[in-house]
Amino acid sequence: MPELPEVETMRRGLFPTIGGIITAVNEPDIPYRPIKIDPSIKEFRERVLGEEIIAVNRIAKRVLVKMRSGDSIVMQPKMAGIAMVSVPPSEQHTRMVFDLSGAAVPRFLYWDRRGLGTVSLWTEAQIEEQLGPNKLGPDASIVDQKTFAERFRATDREVKVAMLDQRVVCGIGNLYAAEILHAARVHPSIRCSDLSRSRWNRIHRETIRILKEAIEKEGSTLSDGTYRNAINGEGSYQNQYLVYDREDEKCLTCKKERIQRMIQAQRSTFFCPKCQG
Repeated sequence: MPELPEVETMRRGLFPTIGGIITAVNEPDIPYRPIKIDPSIKEFRERVLGEEIIAVNRIAKRVLVKMRSGDSIVMQPKMAGIAMVSVPPSEQHTRMVFDLSGAAVPRFLYWDRRGLGTVSLWTEAQIEEQLGPNKLGPDASIVDQKTFAERFRATDREVKVAMLDQRVVCGIGNLYAAEILHAARVHPSIRCSDLSRSRWNRIHRETIRILKEAIEKEGSTLSDGTYRNAINGEGSYQNQYLVYDREDEKCLTCKKERIQRMIQAQRSTFFCPKCQG
């Protein structure tokens, strides 16, 4: 589930690690299928022990802990992962732990209830190869209006489906795409090529606004409680939802129609037929 606001919240939550020296790397013995760790834990330790953390970055939906060597620990949360600096929601789902000295916190860790995420150690060249402009579009929270419209208008796909394509603009997932299109009053099944520039400008404006507000509220913690911030607290943007996961409830915008759900690209899409007609 973690999308751009949740991963950005994780990134900011890891700021206390900056200046710390990595003194140990542990992969806890837990009764679940291990996550993908690349390279091997042995090589991982050899390359990071004694290294100083100099920055914590984000690219799309990944957190990158950068070390003075130039390498970065890249954590990809996927469906249910969290990068944390505190006691996790459950010890048995802790996947990797990095002990620190000289930082404001004694450690940081990667926790993953479903075990679908990954932890990688990449060089700057690997980051460029895997996460550079040849693989990912510009960041959805900062992309300019002209670039945003041009990239989407180049495709004939349904607008909601296109918004999930990280090669076009990166960071938006299923949840925020639904909220953005509702705020922009655009039906999710309209073809990108059929939308006017003025409507694309409106979608862009709502994208920037909603992502900014969601970051300020530290993302969304859904009913399963899986997503937490870096200190094991809940996000609060879920209290702002107008359509997501509100099927058959009265629309809070028009206060007349009920929210409908349809399936697009094997994902649930929520919308108001009146506001987005």
